[in-house]
Amino acid sequence: MPVNHDLYQDLSCSKEVIQQKRANDPHLNALLDKYSEIDNRVLKAEAQALADDEVRKLKEKRLSIKDEISRSLNGSART
Repeated sequence: MPVNHDLYQDLSCSKEVIQQKRANDPHLNALLDKYSEIDNRVLKAEAQALADDEVRKLKEKRLSIKDEISRSLNGSART
């Protein structure tokens, strides 16, 4: 069963704050777009009951992007 994740809650940040930072940071903007894309792919894979390995890989990629977003929001070095 697909589970929708609330990125803003996960990051302990309001949507408004993230949108404001996004508008001023092209790197963060790109990361958030990537996250949205991969999150949609995870939800679609779960809904289609794809192989566990495929879903796991997508979830790992989503988590990696979320970690990058968190580092960007906290002002850490970007990779």
